[in-house]
Amino acid sequence: MNRFAYTRAGTVQEAVQALAADPAARFIAGGTNLVDLMKYNVERPGRLVDITRLPLDEIVQHEGGLRLGALVPNATVAYDPLVNERYPLLASALLAGASPQLRNAATTGGNLLQRTRCYYFYDEGTPCNKRQPGSGCPAMTGVNRIHAILGASDQCIATHPSDMCVALAALEAVVQVEGPDGRRAIPFADFHRLPGDEPQNDTTLRHGEIVLSVDLPDEDFSKHYTYLKLRDRLSYAFALVSVAAALEMDGDTIRTARLALGGVAHKPWRNAEAEDRLVGRPANPETFREAADVILAEARPYTHNAFKVELARRAIVRGLSQAAAGTPQSQTDKRIA
Repeated sequence: MNRFAYTRAGTVQEAVQALAADPAARFIAGGTNLVDLMKYNVERPGRLVDITRLPLDEIVQHEGGLRLGALVPNATVAYDPLVNERYPLLASALLAGASPQLRNAATTGGNLLQRTRCYYFYDEGTPCNKRQPGSGCPAMTGVNRIHAILGASDQCIATHPSDMCVALAALEAVVQVEGPDGRRAIPFADFHRLPGDEPQNDTTLRHGEIVLSVDLPDEDFSKHYTYLKLRDRLSYAFALVSVAAALEMDGDTIRTARLALGGVAHKPWRNAEAEDRLVGRPANPETFREAADVILAEARPYTHNAFKVELARRAIVRGLSQAAAGTPQSQTDKRIA
């Protein structure tokens, strides 16, 4: 591991100043991803700015919804009574991810910023445009079973690994950040980015900015929701395909629809046209298959991940069926489709 300097920030302003002053600095809180990347020599920060003492570790009611502090552990969010009462989709997604030990350490802000689990990104002995821009993307012609089928570019086909973020995308959360130029609010759809020509940039954060909180809006998807995660094994595995579905129903008719996919793109994937197609329609498999067809019309599979297209199609239909019926997915259910 490379040598690095260590700074403990006592205030948000101190944290911002420390990061802004040093291009090689990184924030550290739970460290569940960053420390691994340092051990693999993928990340080489010259300075770690410890933010664990900042007052960002509370869940509070805010403008009719909830505000999740950036330092609230994932486990705390998952078991919080208000989160479970009002946003069970988020709790379900969190419990589908990682292990109890990691959820106890990982933070809300850190979960947003975790890096891809692409094999080539982690292997310093191989090229990777995300790790070293311009070096190439061997995943395109190599082992690409876990990689993207939507939104990829000729520079990168990595996927975003988070479960929590898929639920937050469906809930249309807002990320509050602060940097050298002050505070700003970033709609969740704009927080993560597709790889394009700059796959090294996972988010739209500017250098020196720190995540303060994630705000959940005042909406009720507590009755008709599901988080369906399909993976190689039941525990401690990243999604091949995941579906966060949130519906408002009027009898058997869909009044409002939110649908986000994980494991298929560089960011949680939503398709406004597919969601619009669901509104005002009966909640049945035909309607759900039509939405799936819209989402997957632009799918571009590679040699080893073509199975993801059909897997995603079935997952969308099943997830929407569960949400409409008010029977959310159990995280102990081993069935695939």
